[in-house]
Amino acid sequence: MVDATAGSTVGTPVDPTEPAGGRAGPAGPVDGAAGDAALQDRLEEYRTELTGYCYRMLGSAFEAEDAVQDTMVRAWRALDRFEGRSSLRSWLYRIATNVCMDALNAGNRRARPIDLTAATPVAQAQLTARPEVTWLEPVPDGRVLPQPADPAEAALARESVRLAFVAALQHLPARQRAVLILREVLAWRASEVAELLETSVASVNSALQRARATLAARDPQRTDPADPLDEEQRRLLDRYLAAFESYDMAALTALLHEDATLSMPPYDLWLRGHDDIVGWMLGVGSVCRGSRLVPTTANGTPAFAHYHPDPGGGYTPWALMVVETRDGKVSGITSFLDVERWFPLFGLPDRLEG
Repeated sequence: MVDATAGSTVGTPVDPTEPAGGRAGPAGPVDGAAGDAALQDRLEEYRTELTGYCYRMLGSAFEAEDAVQDTMVRAWRALDRFEGRSSLRSWLYRIATNVCMDALNAGNRRARPIDLTAATPVAQAQLTARPEVTWLEPVPDGRVLPQPADPAEAALARESVRLAFVAALQHLPARQRAVLILREVLAWRASEVAELLETSVASVNSALQRARATLAARDPQRTDPADPLDEEQRRLLDRYLAAFESYDMAALTALLHEDATLSMPPYDLWLRGHDDIVGWMLGVGSVCRGSRLVPTTANGTPAFAHYHPDPGGGYTPWALMVVETRDGKVSGITSFLDVERWFPLFGLPDRLEG
């Protein structure tokens, strides 16, 4: 692995107190506070795309942001050793890859409930929580998706942060994961990936072939994108919101695929089929009667902030509900219940008035 400077200071701001006279930067020597600010601005230009890369690698929005902050700190400290043999972007990706590899060596593999257990019939459903580090996390689109001018490139980027796709990536060894993301998502040439990983083009191509085979076996189902929504999708989501808020289970059933799934991290329970989903919502889930939904997006797909009625008036956060759609119907609902983490991350209000 490349030495991108020693110590890691995850979560620590870039230190602007380096000596002011003569730091060597990507375009040659720069001087003083103005030079430091210019260099920091250049590094910050890459934060969103690096966060997207680290999120795909790690499956956690918070770990991805920590990894990128660590990358920025290491880059800042090593700027005097950046010799310009590669672009600044490639150099940052090399550092970020090393940071992610180190994190993945700890052995955690994030997952969805559907990846860990079999579907449970509603009559046998029990809520068993697992630790936070178990779960694949949602992420706001704006944190991980730059805004490319090419619509096709934007669509590919959204596809590559879907929950199902990122969950499938977690089944790949770390190096295969990096190769597949760099080659298939970011469209790097094999020679560029080989240079970043300090290996051969043949090794990169072999890793990519194995990664593709693993993903094909996992077969992550495609879902309709959230941006831009077409008219059919808008009507579907409007009908879903109306059915949920009125708790009209007949209307909701009509919107679900027969094999639709419902899961609720941090619980490992998940249900398959509209009969079991509706059975749950009329049983334990009936506490959701009278809820309000506020549209948002997560992982390139439609989502809702789900608020429960508060006995004292108004509505309080209950879940971040990621809704996957396919062929004009809802194919999956993932309700992330740790609202103390998700609502601030997504910039959602901490209550709604009645």
